[in-house]
Amino acid sequence: MEFSVTTLEEVNWNNEELFIFPIDSNSKPSSILRTFQNKNDIKIKDVLKNSKFKSNFGQTILIRTANLSFLLLGTGKNIKPNFDSEKLGGILYSSISNSGFKNITIFGTEILPSSKQEKVLLKLSMGMEMRSYSFLKYKTKSNNSEQLNIKSVKIVTKKGTNLKNHLKINKELFSGISMARDLISEPANILTPERFIEQINELTKFGIEIDVLDEEKMNSLGMNALLGVGKGSKQKSYLAVMKWNGNVKSRKKIAIVGKGVCFDSGGLSLKPSKSMEDMKWDMGGAGIVAGAMKVIALQKIKKNIVGVVGLVENMPDANAQRPGDIVKSMSGKTIEVLNTDAEGRLVLADALYYTNKIFEPEVIIDLATLTGAIITALGNERAGLFSNNEKLSNTIHEIGEITGDLVWRMPLDKNYGKQMISTIADLRNIGLSSAAGSIQAACFLEHFVGKTPWAHIDVAGVVWSNKQNDLFPAGATGWGVKLLSEFTKKYQF
Repeated sequence: MEFSVTTLEEVNWNNEELFIFPIDSNSKPSSILRTFQNKNDIKIKDVLKNSKFKSNFGQTILIRTANLSFLLLGTGKNIKPNFDSEKLGGILYSSISNSGFKNITIFGTEILPSSKQEKVLLKLSMGMEMRSYSFLKYKTKSNNSEQLNIKSVKIVTKKGTNLKNHLKINKELFSGISMARDLISEPANILTPERFIEQINELTKFGIEIDVLDEEKMNSLGMNALLGVGKGSKQKSYLAVMKWNGNVKSRKKIAIVGKGVCFDSGGLSLKPSKSMEDMKWDMGGAGIVAGAMKVIALQKIKKNIVGVVGLVENMPDANAQRPGDIVKSMSGKTIEVLNTDAEGRLVLADALYYTNKIFEPEVIIDLATLTGAIITALGNERAGLFSNNEKLSNTIHEIGEITGDLVWRMPLDKNYGKQMISTIADLRNIGLSSAAGSIQAACFLEHFVGKTPWAHIDVAGVVWSNKQNDLFPAGATGWGVKLLSEFTKKYQF
């Protein structure tokens, strides 16, 4: 969809376009709506009287006349320019995507209170973008009912200049979200670690510097925890570094790190078949990081940001890592691998230590589809947040509430960490019991970040949905891209 801004005087009234009127349930039909009804010889009050339309949030009514067609969109009472406005945009898109109209015009002027009009319209348009996404590249027929039909969206407002600039920012944000969704949606036979590297290399056109560590380089650095995960696969393992230098006058950096297990069979600790079919998206953390780095570059954020992703495939064969093996990580700490299906923390152990040692960032955030236990704890509504720093944790939580990428802070007490101490090595990769599995995993990761302010976000429950939502169809959600890109803008060193 292409978004543009126009004024009331420039509106082209024609019957090939659908006109959208957002209506607050506190408000009466505006002068614009009265003008519109005169053009159609139709009484809006009669329409409302003879329908169940009460302007409740997300309620719609589509009216087709011989002259013009229009849709009333209920905003509820006193709609705010927050995540609710974004949801409203998603609801609007779902209501009209199959209506047959390629062009629509949304009236903001006089419909919404002027003080928040522009911000509400901006969020609403973002919601439309979010819900319009589809992943159809492997469909051999183009008859999918969700296929994008709307081509252009004109927004009528008095404050056209600022809104136009902000719509561009929306488009850049959606581009990064789409990249993350595309990566997470790809099947594992297509998105191998090597193909993931090819996708990352595309970011150089936006000014991002890319460094790739292959197995030989990682071996020389002692990254045996990461390399051990990929030993059973014919696919090679990589560590990819994406660098955005947005402030050449500063040496301070933000680091974001992602788990990129492109397929997780569980290794020799083989998953049940029912649990394995979705494991193409076990690289969700890496997908979020790549998408966020694209947004950061497109928006030219004036900070130095490093994105690091460990890319592996966890498969069983004669060379695969065995339960009971001991590996020495880059940090020098030895790890007893008691379960090869607890592989993400091994990848992150070396990725986090490398990031901290080489780049010395002011703050590190890692994202990983790390544990099923976090879904048991928080369901599919929020990601689990673990942190060694109060300021960092609070900032992430606050930004999550604004962007809709919701998190909930979990404990990181030392008593949980004691379960990760091995009797024959420095650490074990699973605890003595499955209780508090997400916390145990976070405690394991904390060993590899030193004293650097750090947050671990367990995204296992939020990167994928088997049912559609107001803002996405079933599949990859794009969760986290908004959170990271907004964090890099707002975080103060």
